[in-house]
Amino acid sequence: MTGWRQSRKLDHIKYSLSLADGPGASGFADISLVHNCLPNLGWDELDISSSIAGISINNPLIINAITGGAHDVTTLNGQIAEFACHTHTAMAVGSQYAALECPEVLQSYKIVRKKNPDGIIFANLGAYATPKQAQLAVEMIDAQAIQIHLNVAQELIMTEGDRNFSGYLANIASIVDHVHVPVIVKEVGCGIAKEQAKLLAEIGIKAIDVGGMGGTNFLAIEAARSQLDLYPETLCWGIPTAISAVEIMSVLPKHMDMIVSGGIRTSLDVVKSLALGGIATGMATPIIRMLHERDIEYAMSWFDNFLREIKCYMLLSGAANINNLAKVPMVITGYSKEWLMARGIDTTQYGTRK
Repeated sequence: MTGWRQSRKLDHIKYSLSLADGPGASGFADISLVHNCLPNLGWDELDISSSIAGISINNPLIINAITGGAHDVTTLNGQIAEFACHTHTAMAVGSQYAALECPEVLQSYKIVRKKNPDGIIFANLGAYATPKQAQLAVEMIDAQAIQIHLNVAQELIMTEGDRNFSGYLANIASIVDHVHVPVIVKEVGCGIAKEQAKLLAEIGIKAIDVGGMGGTNFLAIEAARSQLDLYPETLCWGIPTAISAVEIMSVLPKHMDMIVSGGIRTSLDVVKSLALGGIATGMATPIIRMLHERDIEYAMSWFDNFLREIKCYMLLSGAANINNLAKVPMVITGYSKEWLMARGIDTTQYGTRK
């Protein structure tokens, strides 16, 4: 295995923990849920379980992909898997291409299934992977689904990154036809517009992960790795997460699911994401930071409170479950409203929902 790939994985962890989110905003500040003073609900009626592509999950959080493929991250991946196991939370590994190139780092991925034998785990590869490689990635960790990630902007900033992105859609379609688990397509921090969401929906994938702007910024990470001084507008390239979610929902067929990730930092962010139509939300850096800087017991205690807060917001919105959240009224203002109106999407429909 080439050393640069291993060092890149270590750099991703280093800079994801040290760099701030953004500088682009996720757009959740433009989203306001309408308070329900007569929710007609009791605490025991609240249900935060959900499902992704037919896979049942106990809570609407996914610990999204961030690492793997280097000996030094094996311990961290094991900690993430333990956390996922104890909290009954779905998780994804980072890109497994490294292990396909060099079997000596297989353990950095396999440890996830070892530590979380009965959990929901997603495999992960780039859109350039072959269908055979995708199936090998699934078998490597006995995954229930596979994420195919899109990270064109990140690759362009990377000194050693790809420069040819031709044929991605056709290749993803081939992966869908070949693998024996649901395929989820996710962006890595720049969001997905409605035009590309529609194309993806036509090739048989089961879910789209927004992966919008506003959270961990892989453009900034790659710039830091290569000691590049990028303009602020370059670091703000992409579609804010909340805006991307609305764009996707405007064209998403009913049989497909949407996962919202990119700057999910609070329990209210989660609830807003679900109210926008997400069936689940993805988060990585906050959990990894707690595991790295504190310990698993602290992280589990934080997570219990995080889920309790989600239930509080559901009750205040009058929503007994995740599906009901997608029906509660919300108001979209500011830059998000201006963007969506310019894109031909009527935001008033969200404010008049019942």
